[in-house]
Amino acid sequence: MNQPITSPQTFNDLEQWLNQNRVTEVECLVPDLTGVARGKILPREKFTEDRGMRLPQGIVAMGVTGEFPASGPYYDVIEPTDRDMQLRPDPATVRIVPWATDPTAQVIHDCFDHTGKLVPFAPRSVLRHVCDLYAAEGWDPVLAPELEFYLTARNTDPNTLLRPPIGRSGRAETSRQAYSIDAVNEFDPLFEEIYDYCDKMQLNVDTLIHEIGAGQMEINFFHAHPLGLADEVFFFKRTVREAALRHDMYATFMAKPIAGEPGSAMHIHQSVVDKQTGRNIFSKDDGSASDAFLHYIGGLQRYIPAAMALVAPYVNSYRRLSRHTAAPINIEWGHDNRTVGIRSPISSPQARRVENRVIGADANPYVAMAMTLACGYLGMKNQIKPKPEMRGDAYLSPYALPRSLGEALDWLRRETDLHEVLGKEFITIYTEIKELEFEEFMKVISPWEREHLLLHV
Repeated sequence: MNQPITSPQTFNDLEQWLNQNRVTEVECLVPDLTGVARGKILPREKFTEDRGMRLPQGIVAMGVTGEFPASGPYYDVIEPTDRDMQLRPDPATVRIVPWATDPTAQVIHDCFDHTGKLVPFAPRSVLRHVCDLYAAEGWDPVLAPELEFYLTARNTDPNTLLRPPIGRSGRAETSRQAYSIDAVNEFDPLFEEIYDYCDKMQLNVDTLIHEIGAGQMEINFFHAHPLGLADEVFFFKRTVREAALRHDMYATFMAKPIAGEPGSAMHIHQSVVDKQTGRNIFSKDDGSASDAFLHYIGGLQRYIPAAMALVAPYVNSYRRLSRHTAAPINIEWGHDNRTVGIRSPISSPQARRVENRVIGADANPYVAMAMTLACGYLGMKNQIKPKPEMRGDAYLSPYALPRSLGEALDWLRRETDLHEVLGKEFITIYTEIKELEFEEFMKVISPWEREHLLLHV
């Protein structure tokens, strides 16, 4: 009797898995720049016959509004003809779609050009490339994200303010309920379904807590390799949104969805293991912090400000980064200090790690993990020394991060070291798309402007 295939690694494994789960349809997914799932739904027979599909290159190179730049350097990379990509399934990513009526699988695909090379501006390609840089040094990066999100009442009118949803008590939250068990229990039916979905999809989620904001939650993931983790965050976001809809509410990963409430982050814990010895290179044999640990922090401090457009990707993202709102305003570092942008939690020498706290929940997980690993990689390669540890309140220090998307894009364009590690094609595509989004936003007149400027200036 054949043993069940729980984690396919080859196309033969994938076919056996599809047979064992009696799959009739396959969702062929590719994450775009925003982290949205693009692709096609194929009958099982068609998927097996083609073992992939074709899509235009521009599918992974458009913004959250669905627009493309009409001219400029964008076309030097994407090409005016918008050629097809060949999408190939990664067998290790196959998951059941637990909410589908008929047995349906979802598989993440990698993007290849007509020569067989990875499309360099596809987010999954960018993270693969950074992981390859680590592998070339004999290093194995280990990450663990903490992802915050809000539950809100259904809101079909963009001009209406978001409000917390009503739980089983029949009342909406009106006060801060950080770490409250009872507040989480208000939504037990939803979270039971989320955990059930995650179990069926074999997502390695750990603990669920109620965060500071009204209706704000956080889910933690177990430590693992970056690419697989980014896939899981990608799947998880899709899963939570689907489950929330089934319970007549929304789940949003918007960085700052509600005025007066804290924003949502994606804190990423990170360490680096020596491939040969399995030792955490952030600690010396005597248990003290190593030079690699300090240089990694030095790289984060040196390059995060210029990389913020990658992990605070929308105009809304910069509303989160303000004093005394549980979000950092600079890149100070410290041990067990939650006011800094770069925190080193209390841990054993083997578990010594760095927590990047500047990343927003709205960031594409592939881009976010590539960004923080790229900054740490440059720090270790260039032996960049960090600033002295911040032992007090980092909110008393000046802002050291860009205050708007426009400013962040200018900083990113000037930092050529990041271009070399993340890929020039990716940076070109990304900055042009984000500039287009910023220009679209600037066409909108806000209620604040009408309230304070209409009759007063």
